[in-house]
Amino acid sequence: MPRMSLTVNGKAVSADVEARTLLVTLLREHLKLTGTHVGCDTSQCGACVVHVDGRAVKSCTMLALQADGARVLTIEGLAPEGGALHPMQEAFRTHHGLQCGYCTPGMIMTAIDLVNREGHELDEHTIRAGLEGNLCRCTGYHNIVKAIAAGASAMKGKRRAASAA
Repeated sequence: MPRMSLTVNGKAVSADVEARTLLVTLLREHLKLTGTHVGCDTSQCGACVVHVDGRAVKSCTMLALQADGARVLTIEGLAPEGGALHPMQEAFRTHHGLQCGYCTPGMIMTAIDLVNREGHELDEHTIRAGLEGNLCRCTGYHNIVKAIAAGASAMKGKRRAASAA
């Protein structure tokens, strides 16, 4: 099995993986980072979104070996251990941007990437278009959109989340 090394949530890790191992499998099963969810296995739902080298990717469609040498940020890496929530996480909590919570990690990771690409002043249309690849089966997205707008505003002046990894 090939050996790979990468940085996950700011920590250097190495693993022996089969060539067909998906990044989501490496994160969940090998590294025990279960905040990244598997919802559909077909890249339709976005529950598996993580940041790879500062960009949001669906980890269920990326081979682990493709991340060799990369910086990966998962939902677990957003807030420091024992520290305050990331502004986007706090906005989801405050604005009730979740129900069952299954899609929430992927929504938050996608939202942070959207802010990093589009800026802190996001209108409803931009947010909804940015969430096109993320599905929530519980909500009508209204509170998710409100949470992302609030989180984007709260992220002003904060260090880019993707640079933390």
